[in-house]
Amino acid sequence: MTATVPPAVLGTDRLELGEGIRWTDGRAVLTDILSGRLLAAADGPAESHRLIAHLPCPLGAVAPVEGRPGHWVAAAGTGICRIGPAGRTEWIARPEDGAAVPTRMNDGVADPHGRFWAGSMAYDTTEDAGSLYRLDRDGRVTRVLTGITIPNGPAFTADGTVMYLADSARGVIRRYPIDPASGDPGAPETFATVTDGSPDGMTTDSEGGLWTAVWGTGRVHRYLPDGSLDRIVELPAGQPAGLCLGGADGRTLLVTSAHIGLAAPGPLDGAVFAVRVDVPGAPAAPYRPADPADTP
Repeated sequence: MTATVPPAVLGTDRLELGEGIRWTDGRAVLTDILSGRLLAAADGPAESHRLIAHLPCPLGAVAPVEGRPGHWVAAAGTGICRIGPAGRTEWIARPEDGAAVPTRMNDGVADPHGRFWAGSMAYDTTEDAGSLYRLDRDGRVTRVLTGITIPNGPAFTADGTVMYLADSARGVIRRYPIDPASGDPGAPETFATVTDGSPDGMTTDSEGGLWTAVWGTGRVHRYLPDGSLDRIVELPAGQPAGLCLGGADGRTLLVTSAHIGLAAPGPLDGAVFAVRVDVPGAPAAPYRPADPADTP
């Protein structure tokens, strides 16, 4: 089924590379990756997004820290950091420092067990140069997957035992079993293959459906748990990038987009969109440090 209701546009801003949108504490936050900005999304079409923090490096995505309003963990620069009030930054690890090719962090999210996951990619999209990292609750950072070109997501089922991870350059979404105690991924299986465009940001809903923005097509896909394509949402922007489910009832699909690389961007390339859907999703899971004082 293809949605025909025009999406609402949130904000007057047009983002270079809008990504990492998350619904938390009754609002949507998002990133403009290459400018290093963390933004609170506008509520309507006539306002601007509000600046929360501005890092001197690319900022891929954040997760809220449980019980600490205004505190975040972030996939940024060459690693993972904490962001405190007024944008104060403290680095946890920079595992991509000294990489063979210039590399930055990309997408990231917390899982239902309180861990934070973040992927890295080469600026020039060198094949297999990307990795997936896990920040455990005790503050340890572990490289859990290698050989990825452009990792996006991940997204988790509600019980945290299944992880979906896109390798956008290959047009594939893989599904991994996750050990709930250790967080270690098992052997993957191919969940879905996208032949037109590239799967980008992802989220799951309460029925176990997987939503993904499809870069280069102006579309969002919803897949059923068996991997079959259930729904397509058309957007008036060619490069949808990140998405989440939010709003008061969890039934608003929020989608970021980008104008980077477009020779002649349209008026809505780089906009943030809102579309009403039938199946709700949950707010963004928080990072839960084992020591609650372990924040900025």
